[in-house]
Order: sequence, then structure tokens, then C-alpha cells
Amino acid sequence: MADNRLFDKHCAKIIGVARHRISTDGDGVTTLVAFHGCPLRCWYCLNPQSLGDGSRFKEYSPQSLYDEVRIDELYFLATNGGVTFGGGEPCLHPDFIREFHGLCDPTWQINLETSLNVPTAHIEELLSVVNTLIIDIKEMNSDIYRSYTGQSNDLVLDNLHLIAESGRQNDCIIRIPLIPNYNTDVDREISRKALEDFGFTRFDLFTYQIRKH
Repeated sequence: MADNRLFDKHCAKIIGVARHRISTDGDGVTTLVAFHGCPLRCWYCLNPQSLGDGSRFKEYSPQSLYDEVRIDELYFLATNGGVTFGGGEPCLHPDFIREFHGLCDPTWQINLETSLNVPTAHIEELLSVVNTLIIDIKEMNSDIYRSYTGQSNDLVLDNLHLIAESGRQNDCIIRIPLIPNYNTDVDREISRKALEDFGFTRFDLFTYQIRKH
């Protein structure tokens, strides 16, 4: 009981838990857990329910989330799958994720879908427990980034440096979107080359669907 109370001290609002996702959020069969809350205000937000009032969403502790998702443990073990944390921004909750990881079978894959726009200390905490980072970089051009997200990308650049210095580039998939009315294919290629200079090699190029919030 004492151990459970320790793990339950950090709670978070979860906007959704999606099971049986196959090779979309990491290897194998995964369960996507989406946190409420995000530091960005992207014009074409893919999960606008993660913003604003979170009172309608269920609050989980690491223990209660583990109790819910472990129903699919056999799928995780058989396919080298696990849990992918998204949002919103999962890296706002490093203590939650670390405590959740401590409850899991060590062979579960723990993945993050993140913008990296969080304090570097959060990424430092998470690198030791995360297998794959799926990074939605938005744009490397700071002016385009601020215009689209409402925020600076200084923290993103700091965290890219941290990941590169840790030698974790091959554990990252970097999504480089074409953002209608904000960047161009030329901008996207410049972003890609800048990321290659950091040593990143795994990229996912796609186009955002126009969906204003």
C-alpha cells in the first residue's frame, strides 16, 4: 500500500486513452494516452480538446492509468509495443511518466509525441525512461514558428541540442509538416537540413489539415 501511495501522488487530466493502435505511434501495438494541457496555441491544432478547461476529463494517477492499460500487456509483449504519451504536451508531466514507467514490465515500449517546447529539465528526466520520441517540430524558422504557435522555439532548440548530446538522435522520429499559409516546401527543406546538422535522420513529412480552433 505504501508503494501505491507513492506512485499515486502525481495525477494528471487525460483527454483520451486509445487502444490497439498498430505501428502508428511507435512499434507494435500501442495504447495512446493523451494529456490535457499544452504550452502552444497552434492555429491548426490537431487536438483542441487538450486546451482550455479540463474539468470534464478524468484525472488519473500513474497507478490508475497502469491498472487500465495493462489489459493489453500480452499485445505489448508479443509485438514490442507499449504506451505512447501524447496530448496536449506529455512532457509537461515528467514525474507522472517516470512513475508510470516504474510500474510497467521493463519490456514495454514507452514513447512520447511531443513538440519539445518544455523546460530542458523535463526532457533530461524523461530520456532515461523513453524509447522513442516522435517530435512535431512545427518549423525550425523562429519567425514562422512564433507566428504559427504563438511561442518562441528557443526551448525546442535547447532540447534538440540535449538529445543530440545524449546520442539519442536515432530514437527520434521528427515530423516536419507543411503548414498551409505558414511555410512552404522550401522552408520545410531548410528545416530538414538544419535537423540533419544535429544528426537526426528519421523524418516524417506530411501536410496539416486546415482545421482552425
